[in-house]
Amino acid sequence: MSVRGLFAFLLVTAPFARAAAGEGCAATVQPLATEAALEAFRRGGNAVDAAAAAAFTLGVVDGHNSGVGGGCFILVRSPDGKIVCLDGREVAPAGASRDMFLREGKVDEQLSKTGPLASGVPGAAAAWKSAVEKFGKLPFADALRAGIRHAREGFPIDEVYARKLKATAADLARFPASKEIFLQPDGQPWPKGHVLVQKDLAASYEKLAGEGTDWFYRGGFAQATDDYMKENGGLITAEDFAHYRLVEREPLVTRFREWQIVGVPPPSSGGVHVAQMLNILTHLPQEDPGTPEFTHTVVEAMKLAFADRAYWLGDPAFVSVPKGLVSDDYARQLAARIDPRRATPVDKHADPPDWQSNSFEKHTTHFATADSGGFWVSATATINTAFGSKVVVPGTGILLNDEMDDFSVAPGAPNHFRLVGGEANSVAPGKRPLSSMSPTIVLDAKDRPVMSIGAAGGPTIISQVLLGLLCCLDHDMSPSAALALPRFHHQWRPDQIRLEASMPEKVKDSLRALGHKLDEQKEFGACQIIGQGKDGIFIGASDPRVPGAAGTTTTTTE
Repeated sequence: MSVRGLFAFLLVTAPFARAAAGEGCAATVQPLATEAALEAFRRGGNAVDAAAAAAFTLGVVDGHNSGVGGGCFILVRSPDGKIVCLDGREVAPAGASRDMFLREGKVDEQLSKTGPLASGVPGAAAAWKSAVEKFGKLPFADALRAGIRHAREGFPIDEVYARKLKATAADLARFPASKEIFLQPDGQPWPKGHVLVQKDLAASYEKLAGEGTDWFYRGGFAQATDDYMKENGGLITAEDFAHYRLVEREPLVTRFREWQIVGVPPPSSGGVHVAQMLNILTHLPQEDPGTPEFTHTVVEAMKLAFADRAYWLGDPAFVSVPKGLVSDDYARQLAARIDPRRATPVDKHADPPDWQSNSFEKHTTHFATADSGGFWVSATATINTAFGSKVVVPGTGILLNDEMDDFSVAPGAPNHFRLVGGEANSVAPGKRPLSSMSPTIVLDAKDRPVMSIGAAGGPTIISQVLLGLLCCLDHDMSPSAALALPRFHHQWRPDQIRLEASMPEKVKDSLRALGHKLDEQKEFGACQIIGQGKDGIFIGASDPRVPGAAGTTTTTTE
């Protein structure tokens, strides 16, 4: 970023939060979660403590998106410059099989989305406990304080929560424990402003605080889930919980011009394909955001990357994911296929160099925190679709994910997000499903962290992160200005650009003239950014599409 760009980066107008040196910064999709992070800073915690507090609070006040019944990817940058990637992705139960969603030879698409078969073994609790114990300054129990309070005392449902409840009420009503919490006695969803109390979830958080994750993976919660699954045709067992293992992975580090882009490796596809698309775009002219040329060029790069995603990406413990996907030579080859004058059909994936022998190591809400002591956290957490599987384990208040839908439930069968996958992402016992989560940290030429970015929104996560990086790094835009731009996304199949209706009509007309099909939507996604300048000033920006917040407070971090 140029000096001019850095100046613009730090003088963003709104919405944002600025923090001088000696302070910490947090950005989340929910003001109560941001405040929980700031509380952790005020109690003497660092950015890891703040992120954990935000995570557990989001599981209460933004529970339709994430929670301990789901999973996450966490990037932690420590003051010594080391960056660790914690893979808390869900895992298919031991009883899972590639045909578990077939009925009479046909895919029953609802089975992977709703009900007891839809869930993988959750990893979020293990990931956050590990992060706090390795890098935090406060006890693990402290991270649950705000979440316990909001679950026990209640919180007012915001507009987004109310909209998600309304959209999923019929499915939530199928499960008694879910219906009791999220719906009125007559089956109607609670409206905006209703104070939602979750006493069972508060009690579960208290057990996590008192007994640690042993209660979750080897104790009462594991057994309660086992009992529910046996009674309702599910597959997860107490033994599956006991066998869950957090994986610490080597972060994926690539270069984009003078920057180092640090992302998450497979089974996340985000780090790979954000890097791949950035590499492609370095071989093409730099166009200005908001122009038809910029949109067309980036869309064409998206198509090529998502075609590769559908074929190559999966859990590296089960399949070979080529490292050549992020090579510069491969990017140059793909860039040569992009025609600036028309939309080019992409029939199938390409073959990256050394795909036979050079593979990655075998083994959705986003929020970010940073402190002046040098800790940075970029984390993305999810239970997949709104309210996950819609199943609350009775007596616990914990809502289970529907991450089994992130597998390829059958060759060529699209999932909830209309993503098509191949054999690499087929269902197998103990396998982690492919993810689009893309928590990212940007370092400058001197290895100093200058930006943290990530997003929520299924496969559009990858597009949002790409656009945020391009706007801030290549085009000197402030974080809030970058987040306010109309978004667009292309995932290869279906062959159409998903874009926000606020995109200027002249851009839409130009794209149609180039041969693109458009799928207009009001808005999509939710992205969070934290940046820091050379003077140590933090600036956080929360996506204007959600009632989120970025906040700062003085810390005692040394």
